[in-house]
Amino acid sequence: MTALAAVGLLGGWVWNPLSVSLFGTAPLVSWAPPSALGLVALTLLVTARATHQQVHVRRERLEPHRAVNRLAFGRAAAYVGALVAGGYGGYAISWLGVPSDSATQRLVYSGLATLAGVVVVIGGILLERACRVPADDKDS
Repeated sequence: MTALAAVGLLGGWVWNPLSVSLFGTAPLVSWAPPSALGLVALTLLVTARATHQQVHVRRERLEPHRAVNRLAFGRAAAYVGALVAGGYGGYAISWLGVPSDSATQRLVYSGLATLAGVVVVIGGILLERACRVPADDKDS
């Protein structure tokens, strides 16, 4: 996962000068990416809590296909969240020290998207862990 974050960081950092040289301007970052990532993070955290309550607290069985779906969702979200957080983090870093209002706007929204991506990673990991089957208390 750290390798994906590093690739995203490098890609985001290079994206600013590359897009300026190719298109003449750097892409804008609006409120939409941090909001969408925040919604995904919230979904992951709520699903992780519900799964943990069902499997570990109430000791109910989770249907196998639901467990696999939640496990795959958690793992995929953690990997993609690491890549996205790294990408937005690198893009934010590329705007550090640039004195303009548009640079500040890009820095702030990219920073918020980075934080939301980190929360997606945390939510994905928590969902993965919630899908683990608890050990039996009986001696076999």
